[in-house]
Amino acid sequence: MHAIDQGRTTRNVCPMIPEDKLIQITARFEFLEAKMADGSVGDDFAQLSKEYSDLKPVVDKITKYQRLIAEITDAEEMLSDPDMKELAQEELPDLKAALPKTEHDLQLSLLPKDEADERSAILEIRAGTGGDEAALFAGDLLRMYQRYCDNTGWKIEIIDASETELGGYREVIANVKGKGVFARLKFESGVHRVQRVPSTESGGRVHTSAATVAVLPEAEEVDIDLPATDLRIDTMRASGSGGQHVNTTDSAVRIVHIPTGIMVVSAEKSQHRNREIALQTLRTRLYDLKRQEADDERSASRKGQVGSGDRSERIRTYNFPQGRMTDHRINLTLYKLDQVMQGDLDETIDALIADDQARKLAELNP
Repeated sequence: MHAIDQGRTTRNVCPMIPEDKLIQITARFEFLEAKMADGSVGDDFAQLSKEYSDLKPVVDKITKYQRLIAEITDAEEMLSDPDMKELAQEELPDLKAALPKTEHDLQLSLLPKDEADERSAILEIRAGTGGDEAALFAGDLLRMYQRYCDNTGWKIEIIDASETELGGYREVIANVKGKGVFARLKFESGVHRVQRVPSTESGGRVHTSAATVAVLPEAEEVDIDLPATDLRIDTMRASGSGGQHVNTTDSAVRIVHIPTGIMVVSAEKSQHRNREIALQTLRTRLYDLKRQEADDERSASRKGQVGSGDRSERIRTYNFPQGRMTDHRINLTLYKLDQVMQGDLDETIDALIADDQARKLAELNP
């Protein structure tokens, strides 16, 4: 069993973590463990198995936390025993020093989970203000994310793209496959601004352009029902930026979701594959819409939160003359823009996740 001996009383030295809540979670875990062991889960196996897997790391942290409290309590009681006092004096500083991190780790594990965090994601990048330079920057962002995916071991596949003659993108949509993709990339949603001398600028003047990034958790079939009566599906001739990009077959698929007006297009070589991709992308956009509506209902302060997904918010500036990247949400500035553009995003993403966790902890413990 994971719980400590319930026959003894332990002192909950962290009032921000209610002991009754920890007991409740542990009891639920042990109930699931017993059902899984005796094979009585029946048709609910998949659901209960997932709940068990989600609870296990939490219960492991609860056990570690409770054991540490018990050890501190024992050591403090030993101080009054002449034979054990010296040993207790040696142990107590290390035990107490370990407590803040153990408490913090447990609190983080108790934060409400975003059910979409472990999912793959759809990445959408669109050129904003700045004309050709904005489209070139959109292409730079795509390559930055492609390198990050390569470094992380994720697979990224372009679903649809509208290229410019200069090699940029007016719009590009990609599917990023892997474990925990959305948890890492969801903070990238928003307006990315670039300050640099465009290749098309002969006078050497620094221009400011922008591109918009949207990261949507990939939907599963069970998330969104798509009745055939809600869809208008057309096949058409795919087109690219010219030359080798031209697809001369009528293989592209366009799907319009009639109730919302959302339209998706896929232009791979296989019409059958295009239909699959377009349906998956449509589900993802509808799932994202559903999540945003739920978020708006839950929190009036949503736009003020890191990772809110507000794609009209300027979140980051890439200043090439100064070699710096600044994330405006957390006032983080890094003077290693070259590395960032090569896909070195972990430092920024880790800082955003830490800030988001700190906000959530503050909400739990006002």
